[in-house]
Amino acid sequence: MKQSTPRDSVKALQSEEPNTMPHPQIEISDQPNLDAERLLGNGLAAFNEAITGANDRKSLTVLVRDPGTRQILGGITGKTSLGMAFLDLFHLPDALRGSGLGSQLLQAFEDEARRRGCLSAVLYTLSFQAPAFYQKQGWVRFGEVPCLPAGSSRVFLSKAL
Repeated sequence: MKQSTPRDSVKALQSEEPNTMPHPQIEISDQPNLDAERLLGNGLAAFNEAITGANDRKSLTVLVRDPGTRQILGGITGKTSLGMAFLDLFHLPDALRGSGLGSQLLQAFEDEARRRGCLSAVLYTLSFQAPAFYQKQGWVRFGEVPCLPAGSSRVFLSKAL
């Protein structure tokens, strides 16, 4: 009679248990999926909290509205988490540019990030968009990656808050 070894036992257990999870499918889409964003954000927040003991991820939005219609005209979206602010989108229509409003919005974003305990902030912009604007506001370029169209790049900036 053959004597069973620990290795043989593991093989036997593996072969007796059916694989209950079908092979996951990979899906690619160009459509926003709020459920997926919520699931991924919550999963990442739980992972970070398990390591850091903190879960302070929070959206940060600074908007400009038409005083009569209350319609959103422009603004900033981003988030704060674990002592850092992330500026995601910043847009003002042409009619509102050059008036100092952009600087006010950026200052409001930075002030709220500080109030939330953020020590620094990061963003990226395109070389043909606004790197000079951010640099005038004290942001520092720390990286650049070529992109399309030819001769353009993604410019990464940060600022100590």
